[in-house]
Amino acid sequence: MVQSDRKRIFTNIFSVFAGLFVLFLINSCAVNPVTGQSQLMLVSEDQEIAMGKRVYPNALWGGEGGGGEYKDPNLKAYLKNIIVNIHKVSHRPSLPVDFDIQNSSVPNAWAIPGHVAITRGLLAAIDNEAEFAFIMAHEMGHVSARHSASQMSHAMLGQVLLGGTGLALGTGGYSDAVLTAGAVGTSLVLLKFSRTDELDADKLGILYMTRLGYDPKNAISAHRNLEKVSQQYGQSVGQERSEQGFFNELISTHPRTSIRIDEVQNIINQTPRGIIKGDGIERQQFQSMVANLRRVNTIYLNYYDKAARALNKNDLQGASSLITQAISMDRTQPAFYTLNGFIALKRKNDSEARRQFLQALSLDGNYQPALRGLGAIHYADGNYKEGINYLKRSLALFPEDPPSHYFLGMSYYRTRSYRSAIEHLSNFAEVQPKHPGVHGVLGQCYENVNDPQSAYNEYMLQIQIDANSDMGKMSTSRANAIKSSIRQK
Repeated sequence: MVQSDRKRIFTNIFSVFAGLFVLFLINSCAVNPVTGQSQLMLVSEDQEIAMGKRVYPNALWGGEGGGGEYKDPNLKAYLKNIIVNIHKVSHRPSLPVDFDIQNSSVPNAWAIPGHVAITRGLLAAIDNEAEFAFIMAHEMGHVSARHSASQMSHAMLGQVLLGGTGLALGTGGYSDAVLTAGAVGTSLVLLKFSRTDELDADKLGILYMTRLGYDPKNAISAHRNLEKVSQQYGQSVGQERSEQGFFNELISTHPRTSIRIDEVQNIINQTPRGIIKGDGIERQQFQSMVANLRRVNTIYLNYYDKAARALNKNDLQGASSLITQAISMDRTQPAFYTLNGFIALKRKNDSEARRQFLQALSLDGNYQPALRGLGAIHYADGNYKEGINYLKRSLALFPEDPPSHYFLGMSYYRTRSYRSAIEHLSNFAEVQPKHPGVHGVLGQCYENVNDPQSAYNEYMLQIQIDANSDMGKMSTSRANAIKSSIRQK
């Protein structure tokens, strides 16, 4: 084949692929429910909702400071009624919506399709109902404008371009595969909005609150209160690099500057005024409803959060003293007893740890860290069956919890349920790839399910981590033993 013919064939193939790809993009456009304009959208509404269901429990327990749900039924009912009213006047009222107060001192709020949350730390800093309505309307505005779905679509498009046009045009449900594979993680869904997206969400937040009769000037005071509490929390974190790093990232994606305040004021000036109901603020009832949360939040800030940092530094005496003071001030918080349980575990006092975890569960039978703690204790005691029960309950609440996956996987390994062990230990190894022993255990599991190639791969990973440990030496021996059989295949 001459050079000119080869070039012509390649040109024709590229033209066909390019045409198909353009057709794919055209068919993948959707009308934005807010702007009414066409935009690239590779994620359907059903997929958005499914993504929200997957992300939400992990975000509540593991993202944005973790903590699970702050339990106050009366306060939740009061605030959820506001959320429902915002949802009714939004651009996507047909979506499902649920609401939780996240038991975290990190001042933040977030929304994903089907769910919206505000942290205890931010709620304690809000002055009135109008400020709450703006903050939550802002977050729900991100969902209305499909900001997360748009980011996922662009991330998926990048994967398509890397993988080839033909992959996108296949029939294998590519968008579902990308979402399932975790190509777009929780952090992308909850953070990383652009300044344009944030400005659009401000516009929608102000629009929605005015539709409900709130005075829009409270959008400015909400921003100022958030800036104030953010600075206060940043100072309380101090030099804790892991927390400070996370918090700085959070602040960088939600900029609160004088320029931002000016932008909000311009939006207010341009937004048609609705009929203000009452005083447009509703401060008195709000202050009454959040009074107890504010009291509890102060205890978390001054004692629980500091105790957790002391425990991370292995200052067991300091951690114990702080959490004891927290419990003396409020005996209704399962988090306090659970932290006390982990302090006891560090002191190798399993019986006291068990007592503390059970006390936490007597207050909240679904307090996930206490379930994980009891599962770990039962594993250490060799009571694998009971431990498996607790750890499965833990993962039902927090499906991506790495320690629960580890102890559940090890429990299955000890009971020779090797396939189940592989599922959970592989999950853990993705998060902790340099763990000192997990790859050696996975190698044994794969050997026992007659998968020598995977076993060999795991043994080699274990050897790279530490060839001189007992696990490393075992892995070297087993890798050499199965190497020949792999080559023969």
